[in-house]
Amino acid sequence: MPIERIRVLADLSIRRACGFGGLAVCMMMVAFSFDLVIALRVGALGTTLMAAILLAKAWQAPTRSYRKAEVWLLLDRQHGLPESRAQEIIGGILRERFLWHAELSAVVALVFWVLAFLFWLVLPGPG
Repeated sequence: MPIERIRVLADLSIRRACGFGGLAVCMMMVAFSFDLVIALRVGALGTTLMAAILLAKAWQAPTRSYRKAEVWLLLDRQHGLPESRAQEIIGGILRERFLWHAELSAVVALVFWVLAFLFWLVLPGPG
């Protein structure tokens, strides 16, 4: 049971961060809404950056101290795991969840890139 709770809390933590990142990307897209192609490119670039950051976090997760992660705070500093394996288990769960969210971000980025390309082909250019 503690492993499932750790997974749920890891998802909560990562989704919260992705939500703020997504909000930033959306606001940048709104700022460039005068040109649909530029707005889509900005969205594609922002979500690509988010996916890259999530991949970097996944790479770090197994070796970064779990006591420095937000999950540790969400667990009320109690995990119910043997201390000798806590880093391995929590780091592995964080890595798995970061990779899952990175994949989802990459799919969204790909959609933005394809839409930007298609609208670039279809819409008339300036002048």
